[in-house]
Amino acid sequence: MNLVAIQNRQAVTTSLQVAESFEKRHDNVLREIEGLLKIEEAQNYFHEGTYEHPQNKQLYRMFYMNRDGFTLLAMGFTGQKAMQFKLKYIQAFNEMERQLTQPTTAELIAMMAQQGVEQERRLNAVEEKQLQLETKQDHIAEIIALNPTEWRKKVTNLINKIALSRGGFEAYRNVRNESYQILEERGRCKLDIRLSNRRKEMALNGISKSKLDKVTKLDVIADDARLTEIYLAIVKEMAIKHQIKVEGLGA
Repeated sequence: MNLVAIQNRQAVTTSLQVAESFEKRHDNVLREIEGLLKIEEAQNYFHEGTYEHPQNKQLYRMFYMNRDGFTLLAMGFTGQKAMQFKLKYIQAFNEMERQLTQPTTAELIAMMAQQGVEQERRLNAVEEKQLQLETKQDHIAEIIALNPTEWRKKVTNLINKIALSRGGFEAYRNVRNESYQILEERGRCKLDIRLSNRRKEMALNGISKSKLDKVTKLDVIADDARLTEIYLAIVKEMAIKHQIKVEGLGA
């Protein structure tokens, strides 16, 4: 005997079932329910329906009720036998409501599909991140692989790329000055003073003014192996920071 059934995803019993379980006339149970329906708060607990009589095949009234409706109705049922059936109904409601909390096969399939989509999305994100990391590492490796051979050409190319990443060729002077400023801090030197001394020395050796004007701070750096090493490291760091690619520059 199924005391409780599922209707519209809700655990319910019927007035017919209650009458049979508690050995009451069904018309008496209907009257008690009709009395409860006079209470506005109780009206949501009951839903009227019909059933077909097995003998005359006619339709008769009955009520569906949820746990709260049953509790109100059975509250007035007394006696040891009535108490036993109340407990059975409570157990039946608990079990049916437990089943209702379990996902259906369709829901399980949908959940598994959603989990599959989410897992694939996460895997794609991880793969994309890994690819970006590997690409970035490749760029870093390429930059670090640069050696001082023809370093002036390579440094100029990197400075140009950094300037472009900052908005265009107009940024070239700022990038170059920034690299010199960092060099002065790390190398503890004054490039302007060294450049001035270099030009004075060249002038004393009879070098023409046109050639003196072409001497740059890069020439000063090239005169000092220690500064050359520091400066190349600085430009590499700046390139790494701006994620600059160095294809075609060679090693």
